Amino acid sequence: MISWISRILVPMIVSYIVGFGMLSRRPVFDDFLAGAKDGLQTVIRIVPTLTGLMTAVGVLRASGFLDALTIWLAVPAAWLHVPSPLIPLTLVRLISNSAATGLVLDIFTRYGPDSFLGMAASIIMSCTETVFYCISIYFGSVHVTKTRYVLPGAMLATAAGIAASIAIAFFIS
Repeated sequence: MISWISRILVPMIVSYIVGFGMLSRRPVFDDFLAGAKDGLQTVIRIVPTLTGLMTAVGVLRASGFLDALTIWLAVPAAWLHVPSPLIPLTLVRLISNSAATGLVLDIFTRYGPDSFLGMAASIIMSCTETVFYCISIYFGSVHVTKTRYVLPGAMLATAAGIAASIAIAFFIS
């Protein structure tokens, strides 16, 4: 049933949008082209930011800085009951989802997906967000320079997500 709904849902939504536009006497194709043009201009504006973020993550992983930072943060993380293999994941997840996915796969390979660390890593991926990526892309694309409390609020939400992830994984395993 769900498979059938998912196959029919997208054509129904597209048909609804086109039908509503035609009933409203809108130039549907011209609106589509204008939206596509605006979307491409947004992509062009955010490509430098994306390139910088991906380069920074690659440099952090390749240079060994992430491993050194993990060793340095192991003691404070132990006080907070965060296992040291999850430290790089929590740091990289703030910047890049794809790099964090690579770290999760490394955890799966080393400890197994059904282990405490594997479950905690999986839950962390679903309970946290790429904070710096989202702030730079979303606010940068609309030229917002004063983000006020966005970063502290996002970091607090990320800390709560990490704490909840570890607690849930502890009770599951």
